[in-house]
Amino acid sequence: MSQITLQTQVSDIVTAIPQSADLFRALRIDFCCGGKIPLEEAAAKRKLHSGEVLEQIKKLETKIAEHQESRPGDLTEPELINYIQNKHHAFLREELPALTPYVTKLARVHGEHHPELLRVQEIFTELKNELLDHTDDEDQNVFPKIAKFVEERDAEAWAELKPYVSELEQEHEQAGDLLKELREITSDFALPADACGTYRLVYQRLALLEKDTFEHIHLENNVLFERIRAAV
Repeated sequence: MSQITLQTQVSDIVTAIPQSADLFRALRIDFCCGGKIPLEEAAAKRKLHSGEVLEQIKKLETKIAEHQESRPGDLTEPELINYIQNKHHAFLREELPALTPYVTKLARVHGEHHPELLRVQEIFTELKNELLDHTDDEDQNVFPKIAKFVEERDAEAWAELKPYVSELEQEHEQAGDLLKELREITSDFALPADACGTYRLVYQRLALLEKDTFEHIHLENNVLFERIRAAV
């Protein structure tokens, strides 16, 4: 069992217990871009009782201890890259185009009475374009440079890689901001009384998109990139 305390950083908790991402998402505690703060501080920002949040994490850790799966944080850098590509990049390439017509229909049919849906469509379109471009850039340019650095681990390889990593982190922050706005304007994906099946479908899948993207960002920012910096 890990030694998690109120002073453990949120990002480190998710690295140790990936399933805790679901708890933090439900509590609206940022575990990716803003995850490098102690649990106590993160809870205070959300006006939550830090001891109760810690207790929930401990219970979760106990629950999964007997059913521990292979954790992405235990993978080597090349294995982690493959995991990110096969799980998160593949999900985005399949889900974003598939969800587009539903988001478009929802805004068209319900936008007059729920004007926030017009902004939902704008955010989704921006996210779709950014995330697909982002994953293509990672697969074609950045991940090969990371693989090269892992093999060589020298100053020259790091100098070539560093600006790419910084740019990816900035793009992660932009995507995180869009997802936060999306959750805010939908009141945590709360369905109105007149919600139809398409309404329900879109909100459910947007919530899944948020979950997957935050986990994706966490693995890159707080695991892969941190390991690379530590190896310089």
